[in-house]
Amino acid sequence: MRKEDRKVVPGQRGAAQRPGPGRTGETPATDHRPGPAHRTPSAEERFHYWFDTTLTRGTAALCGWLALVCLALVVPVSTALAWTDQRTPASLGARIAAVWRNTGQTMRLGGEVGPPLRVALSVLLALIALFYVSTLVSLITTGLTDRLIALNRGHATILERGHTVVLGWSEQIPTVLAELVAARTDRRRRVVAVLADRDKPAMEEDLHATVGATGRTKVVCRSGRPTDPAALARVSPATADCVLVLPRDHPRDDTEVVKTLLSLSASVTETDPVRVVAAVRDDRYLGAARLAGGPRATVLDMDDIAARLLVDCVRQPGLSLVHQELLDFAGHEFHAVREPGLPGRTFDEAARACPVSTAVGLVHGDGTLTLNPPRPTRILADDTLLVIAEDERSTRLSATPAPYDPTALTHAPPQAPGRPERVLLLGWNRRAPRIAAQLARRTPPGSALDVVAEPRTATVTAVRAVTEAVGARLTVLHRPGDPTLRATTDALDLAGYDAVIVLGPDHRPGRADPDDRTLVTLLHLRAGEQEAGRRMPVVTELTDDRNRLIAPPAPGADFVVSGRLIGLLMTQISQNPHLTAVFEELLAPDGNTLHLRPAAHYVRTGRTASFAAVAASAAHQGACAIGYRSHAPTPPDDGLRINPPKAHVRYWHPEDQIVIIAPEAPPTR
Repeated sequence: MRKEDRKVVPGQRGAAQRPGPGRTGETPATDHRPGPAHRTPSAEERFHYWFDTTLTRGTAALCGWLALVCLALVVPVSTALAWTDQRTPASLGARIAAVWRNTGQTMRLGGEVGPPLRVALSVLLALIALFYVSTLVSLITTGLTDRLIALNRGHATILERGHTVVLGWSEQIPTVLAELVAARTDRRRRVVAVLADRDKPAMEEDLHATVGATGRTKVVCRSGRPTDPAALARVSPATADCVLVLPRDHPRDDTEVVKTLLSLSASVTETDPVRVVAAVRDDRYLGAARLAGGPRATVLDMDDIAARLLVDCVRQPGLSLVHQELLDFAGHEFHAVREPGLPGRTFDEAARACPVSTAVGLVHGDGTLTLNPPRPTRILADDTLLVIAEDERSTRLSATPAPYDPTALTHAPPQAPGRPERVLLLGWNRRAPRIAAQLARRTPPGSALDVVAEPRTATVTAVRAVTEAVGARLTVLHRPGDPTLRATTDALDLAGYDAVIVLGPDHRPGRADPDDRTLVTLLHLRAGEQEAGRRMPVVTELTDDRNRLIAPPAPGADFVVSGRLIGLLMTQISQNPHLTAVFEELLAPDGNTLHLRPAAHYVRTGRTASFAAVAASAAHQGACAIGYRSHAPTPPDDGLRINPPKAHVRYWHPEDQIVIIAPEAPPTR
């Protein structure tokens, strides 16, 4: 026998290889039939498969099949009723009309009388109607339930214009949402769309617990990864007014911010006027994020801003309160306003003509900013006046400037050279090298920074690198120790330091809250202050604003909650893009920055005077006075008042302070 005659048939391989009793090694001709795997489906099976496939098309297909089945049952039964009814005329047309009448009355529950067969048919028809109605209601209910479930999953697309989009979920989300709700706007209805890789009900529950009632602001949550363009389309970023890309809770997740910006660039064309504000924690991703965001995006460096704020508060205790007041929407903030009477005036004339707002700069037609310009500067037709006010509508030019007593004005004494400063740093994290670099740039020559941190290899290496980076500008000394131990703080000569900075460790998933160690260190410092009877200027970095409420109390203490401040800054810039340049200059080591100066530098203390006198005195000295801080801090604002009316009159104490915007200069101590 030829080899090809012994071919193995699929499904019969075993029979062909293992001959049974009475068989030769050949496969009988009768075994060459299709096996089970090749059986042709029957017509019934094909019909069931087709029917099941049509059912998967959704509720509309189910209702259609139900209607067909019901008609297939109702019409024959109605026909039988018409043909068995003796009262029905014998003509075909009359009986067809009776069939139509019975079919139309199917929804009633029987009611026919007559012979038993007629009653039975009537009851059968009623049961069919009942089955149809109940099934139809069930299908409609199921369809609505499926739709509600789909909506709860947050996969529906919103169709809004001019709304605000928030991408991502991090510690800044409550701050950003609360500020967007508090932001004053001319719109009667504001929509904020949040897209994050979380369940929609969980997001709504968290926002309700942290933000509370949102008033006229409608917050819409959608589930999906912001890095996915398909998911990003659910919040319609192309028609939004601005988009905020929140930083993630860990620096290694900054790649998600970069990918989100890339996804946003793919979803929004260059012609769409959408403002984008984003933030990263690690400056290694700052360049990539700015490239991904393109020219429309403003990308903030969180660690750099936090370090600058900490150093600002070290140099001028109490300055954190000023930053907080200017950044949130609850009080007075920056606004860019246009007034018909501004062009042609000098900046000094415009500033004196604002009775309830404070002029601090000019936004030019090309988008550039001049903060605290020279007083004789002429305002051009395309210039916008930058003011600090409660809202945009409160800035109205007055025909007559607020009067003041010229005899109340004084002048600041000559600035004495600053002496070397000693700063104590308790704790270490990734922002510590930036803090040291900022201190090296802002403190007088010969200043020193003592670092008290655990002698871990990474910390020792980082301190050595910082020492080499700052060189002779700042002496950096590492003193090994655990700041959370009372013995460590007691061994320090706290009275010999000009300021103390308390840092917590970097946040790591699965580990304790870094603020826990910070709060313990603060307890030891407060106890040392009470025993020594001397108040120490302490600047504390916290990650959670709720911990600020439970921190050991101290009058006018400086707490820099970096996450909250970044959230406030992102929200401010999203509402007014000109503020990017404002805060960049205010936080820079040079240029015009915020200062707290003695009131005696501007008005005679020990007597009453209006704030118009303070503003005039500051203007004569090349500064913008924007508020004051009382010598007796009282909650909730610790005696700070930003943008008081020019006509506001008060008694000026020798220890009161004036908040000004002026060029950076070495402070006197």
